[in-house]
Amino acid sequence: MSHTPHDLASDFPEHKARISRLRQNDAHFARLADTYDAINGLVHRAETDVEPMSDEHVQELRKKRMGLKDELYAILKAS
Repeated sequence: MSHTPHDLASDFPEHKARISRLRQNDAHFARLADTYDAINGLVHRAETDVEPMSDEHVQELRKKRMGLKDELYAILKAS
């Protein structure tokens, strides 16, 4: 499991098995989850000053992350 905050399995522990299954069997979900993970990693790197970026850019990334998380959660609930 990742040590990066906002990891999907950490944020939705009740759906951990479903997340794993959908990553393997649903290309759309896997693509969204991979994009979410990439953006989440960028936000984490910015927040920890590993890769500083402007506040505006971090806010934009957070909004994208939130939108992706909402979409992923909707898929989790529907499956």
